[in-house]
Amino acid sequence: MVEPIAGLLGAAAVIFIKPVLPYALAFAAGAMIYVVVEELIPESQLHGNTDLATVGAMLGFAVMMALDVAFG
Repeated sequence: MVEPIAGLLGAAAVIFIKPVLPYALAFAAGAMIYVVVEELIPESQLHGNTDLATVGAMLGFAVMMALDVAFG
């Protein structure tokens, strides 16, 4: 009995939140980029392999952008 009620409430919430969804997802993406820049990049530079870490980050970003454009 709970599942149909929760399903209807969830569907109503999606319809109500739909205009705000792109902004919420953009905020979440920005938060993830902040974590990467703040935590992961400095950590990858600690052990002396800075060139490899930098090239890996740049290649990963390039692949991500290519996939975003290809599957847009």
